[in-house]
Amino acid sequence: MHLRNWQQKVIDSFPSIINRHRRFILKAPTGAGKTVLASELIERFYQNKKVVVLCHRLVLLEQLESALRIKHTVRKLAVSDTGHAFEGYDILLSTNMRAKEMLDDALSKADLVIVDEAHRVSPNGSSYKRIIDVFNEKGKAEAQFIGLTASPERRTGDQRDQLSLAFDAIIDCANIEDLIEKGVLVRPIYRSHFVHDLDLNSIDISSGDFPVTKLSTAIIRSSMIDYATWSYNEERLKLSGKPISAWFCADISVAEATLQNIQSFGIKAAIITAGTPIKERMKLLARHESGDIEAMVSVGVLAEGWDNPYCNIIVHLRPTLSKVLWGQSVGRGLRSAPGKDRCIVIDVSSNWSTFGPIEKLEWTLWSNRGSHMQFMNRFNWIGEQQDGDDGSDIYLLCKNKLASNMRCSHIYKKNSYEDDTCPVCGTYAAIDIYKEQKLEKTLNESGLHRLFFDRVPKVCDEMNLSVWESLGGTAWKTATDKEKVFLSFCMAFAQVSGEETRSESDYWDAALAAEVYIRSYLVKHKFTIKKQESFDLSLIADGMLAGTEIRSLQAHYGISLCGRVFKTFSPAERERKYQKAIRIAERLAIIGCSSRDNLPYFTADHLET
Repeated sequence: MHLRNWQQKVIDSFPSIINRHRRFILKAPTGAGKTVLASELIERFYQNKKVVVLCHRLVLLEQLESALRIKHTVRKLAVSDTGHAFEGYDILLSTNMRAKEMLDDALSKADLVIVDEAHRVSPNGSSYKRIIDVFNEKGKAEAQFIGLTASPERRTGDQRDQLSLAFDAIIDCANIEDLIEKGVLVRPIYRSHFVHDLDLNSIDISSGDFPVTKLSTAIIRSSMIDYATWSYNEERLKLSGKPISAWFCADISVAEATLQNIQSFGIKAAIITAGTPIKERMKLLARHESGDIEAMVSVGVLAEGWDNPYCNIIVHLRPTLSKVLWGQSVGRGLRSAPGKDRCIVIDVSSNWSTFGPIEKLEWTLWSNRGSHMQFMNRFNWIGEQQDGDDGSDIYLLCKNKLASNMRCSHIYKKNSYEDDTCPVCGTYAAIDIYKEQKLEKTLNESGLHRLFFDRVPKVCDEMNLSVWESLGGTAWKTATDKEKVFLSFCMAFAQVSGEETRSESDYWDAALAAEVYIRSYLVKHKFTIKKQESFDLSLIADGMLAGTEIRSLQAHYGISLCGRVFKTFSPAERERKYQKAIRIAERLAIIGCSSRDNLPYFTADHLET
């Protein structure tokens, strides 16, 4: 089989990967060929060995069976199956909920466990938690647990439900930009509109995303669907080939209203949902792939396990706080096909301005409680661009009133078009989003970064470091909870390794080692940090300035700890130490610290005297 360059690189480096990691995620974009890679890994490294392949949905199971059966002896686990695993076959395919006893037997015997769409793995959920526990407790010591996904992240504040509890590392196999250059994927062209009358501010997001029932009501009341169909009718006429589109909706009521709107323009369209019977779904998708159905309107179906390379327009009608949902759904339109040189992404949900282009998304195995709150600002990503090192990425919002009485509301980058006229309506009636929306209501990481690296060396030049360092006991003893978080950051910056790490696993090994040092110090000296609802970057900034929250003693003692680093470490090492220190302080603030700590990497009991 001819392998793509990125697949061959993974094959070549696989022995060294499994030498360093037992549980890891192979990350590659949608359409890159992860299933082909999995088949080839089994062929090259697990011949005549026992393999379990898991996924969470039946449609994915069918696709995996078709792909793997070409080279391997495969059995698909039935719900009622009993007996011993791997009798007459080498690969067992299953969802995570089937025939538990037989699946448990297979997990204990397996040389390799592969989990497709691994971002779905919930270490605290009823099904995957059991699978992870069986693998850890009964699995072979030399076996590997590998996840496949384009978006390795779970946006949850539950410390028991982090991907880092199931996997040790993310192996970044390929990125979208590289695959576009090689012709494996096509470039996304974004057309984003900010829908002014979509009111999301009053919706409770304590669950981590917009509840579908409240969200759908807000969408129906707004002009979102009108914006989507207006944009679509313009973009479909610009394509060189036949338009074939996928529309992502919040629920059936939104999908039905969208379908009616699309069909009013004489466009062939259909709805597909999780409740659509499999046979009917396959027929509809086949008609969509052939172009007989131009617009496929979906609810909770097409974001995963669906591949139509001829789809050249994605329409996003689902506002979300989930970077995973945004990345997965847009990625479905990027597969290359004959005559297809781009994919138009029409976003009327403000997901592009919130998360940014999917080719620039970054992922992490761990997220803190409340991390989704930043995405309530529907211009979050645009604000981050303005706050970059040079602040040159300015975005404009067109306020021109159209003949339909709607505002144009297209978002575009300043200096990208002649006289900054809007590329959609051809007028200049735009505002600077950053200035108008006052995006920097709170300090962000780039702002703190600039302040920290400017402030510490200046303050330390005027300090007697040895005098201030001698006041550590007093600084901690008299510190408030907020001051303890600030001091934790400073101690982490002083203690954590500044060496370059080769993987996320190495990164977190270094970070957690420093966190253990700090926790040990606090427990031994009977200091505690109360759990906090969120981690506020402005606390660190306040300490740098000896402001209102962090008093002078704690501020100067903390800065003195940081000052030693500036005198003895290189700029690159200081940068790496700083990035880890932020994450360590965040964890200590969110998880807290006390003599009752019983974490996978730290137990406080043995430190008490």
